[in-house]
Amino acid sequence: MNTQELYALFLSYPTVCTDTRKINANSIFFALKGPNFDANLFAEEALNKGAAYAVVDNKSIATDKRFILVEDVLTSLQTLANHHRKQLDIPIVAIVGSNGKTTTKELITSVLSTTYKTLATPGNFNNHIGLPLTLLQLQKQHEIAVIEMGANHIGENAELCEIAEPTHGIITNNGMDHLEGFGDIEGVAKSNSELYYYLLKHNGIAFVNAHDEWLMRMSSRLSKKITYAGNTNYRNTNADVEALAIQLQPEIIFEYSNNQSHSVLSGDYNFDNIMAALSIGIHFEVTIENCIAGIQNYHPTNNRSQWIKKANNSIFLDAYNANPSSMEAALRSFSNIDAKNKLVIMGDMFEMGSYAAQEHQRMIDLCKSLAFTNVILVGEEFSKTKKPENYLSFNTTEQALHYLQNQNISNHTFFIKGSRGMKLETLVDAIA
Repeated sequence: MNTQELYALFLSYPTVCTDTRKINANSIFFALKGPNFDANLFAEEALNKGAAYAVVDNKSIATDKRFILVEDVLTSLQTLANHHRKQLDIPIVAIVGSNGKTTTKELITSVLSTTYKTLATPGNFNNHIGLPLTLLQLQKQHEIAVIEMGANHIGENAELCEIAEPTHGIITNNGMDHLEGFGDIEGVAKSNSELYYYLLKHNGIAFVNAHDEWLMRMSSRLSKKITYAGNTNYRNTNADVEALAIQLQPEIIFEYSNNQSHSVLSGDYNFDNIMAALSIGIHFEVTIENCIAGIQNYHPTNNRSQWIKKANNSIFLDAYNANPSSMEAALRSFSNIDAKNKLVIMGDMFEMGSYAAQEHQRMIDLCKSLAFTNVILVGEEFSKTKKPENYLSFNTTEQALHYLQNQNISNHTFFIKGSRGMKLETLVDAIA
């Protein structure tokens, strides 16, 4: 079946499923394959659970007209999503970068949603499978889309751009993430720059953080760009859209065009995320009042930059993900909080490749330079580091949990951050 025929079918059955555990009635099931599974084997089960059709690439599975045989299921899903996107002449804002993508996406969506019917990437549906599934959720009533793109190897952002065809884009930053796939920081920058290259080729518009010298250099060839700057008393840069921070801790208070606003987020790195949303809102003619309302109404969830009160303790929880760049920014921000009895809990940072030992040691040295004396390290990589004798170290999150459950820690301010696989959020309930 070709793309046009499949699209005609999609218009009649506009719900797409890839998981037999979550089959919707009258949906189209795409039998994707992975390193450890082949969903072709579950296509009949999807039909029995209510799917109208199953797209498969195993000829022996296609036993009747309910099975749609294609050469490659993933390619068909991506091509279908791109064809659907072409039918809807709306702006698409693409977000790539090492840190802050999801927070920036949520802030932008909160701002734009005050004025437009907006579709945004749900959860972490930002890869070669999640992105087409997001695009297939676009409907005629949508006026704009905010699409997060997550890559772990060079060339992937370019492929995602060809599927989504963004008209606007933003790189949050270049950091040391997914080094197993990118090799080094230069590889990260090369991957992120694929968005700029797409925008350059297609006359798109980029939003660029004027404080980031690297991004300013990378965007120098772009004929269409809008710069933004979240200025403070120690960094001040001219940009197309500027705001001044009055306070960065424990919440951000800032002023733009004689209007004061606040956010529950903290730190200059989150101020950059706020400024990205503000500049995009202004570009799309969202009123200042609605921009401010969108920013103020955003409250982080899913273990990202959350402040939690637990008994007599305050907890900064950022346990969704971690890499050296985001860990350093968060630690520096935490060090500036005016609070007594600070306790830092750091978990291993994954996908560091050959940089793992070096970067975990660097985080230890950073904690020492920031004068953190109450530190708990969790994970095998941190256990290998050279650390002060007063730093506690546990190989697993379960061991750290058992330790905390047997302590009576009160009136402390906690910092908890690590990679998703460490599941450090499980420590929160032990803090009382």
